[in-house]
Amino acid sequence: MIDRKSFFDAVRKSPFSGRLTEGQVAGMGAILDEWERRPSFTDLRWLAYMLATTFHETARKMTPIHEYGKASYFDGRYGPGTSVGKVLGNTQPGDGSRFHGRGYVQLTGRRNYTLAGAKLGIALAADPDRALELNLAAAIMFLGMSEGWFTGKKLADYINGTKCDYTNARRIINGTDKAATIKGYAVAFEAALRGAWRADLAPVLLPAEPVPPPLPPDDPGPVSPPATEGFWTRLWRALFG
Repeated sequence: MIDRKSFFDAVRKSPFSGRLTEGQVAGMGAILDEWERRPSFTDLRWLAYMLATTFHETARKMTPIHEYGKASYFDGRYGPGTSVGKVLGNTQPGDGSRFHGRGYVQLTGRRNYTLAGAKLGIALAADPDRALELNLAAAIMFLGMSEGWFTGKKLADYINGTKCDYTNARRIINGTDKAATIKGYAVAFEAALRGAWRADLAPVLLPAEPVPPPLPPDDPGPVSPPATEGFWTRLWRALFG
């Protein structure tokens, strides 16, 4: 398993140039959690490349984001009457903006939202913003990049056995756009992961949020529930506070 403190200490130096924010720690933590939930994923180079892709696609934020642009731009680019929109399975007016890119790897188009929802057992096409939730965004990236949802290319095509082609692995997401730059990020993440690998560690997973008991029928509940620090806030404070 991955020693989280060792990993964060290493990536803070490279590729993050000396500083990590709470959001970056939370975002990477969710990706590490997803890795440890999937025992069939055993090649650390896959994880390194997914982290590198996230680093690039989120502009270093490491948290799920909306694709940049206005509704008019998305409808003009991805609308059902456009060639791109047809490839993405957009069929209804407004689908271009409704199914614009979201998440760690910018899930885009009605077809991909429907596929991701079916794989995850949720009605994602009915509520596209759920692709911004940390755990769902991580699962979408893992499944999409390993199964070839986005371009038909998948991780195993470029990273398997003794083969590690971080440059052409960019084709999983977007041709060869910024391929050499992302390769550099992947090399840094791989070094951090290998330095933090500990076979003796048990997985450290994000705990489920406790479900509060139902209120009595006549009890309106507290007007302003007290704020509490979440798991990742506490972890960030423990590591860097």
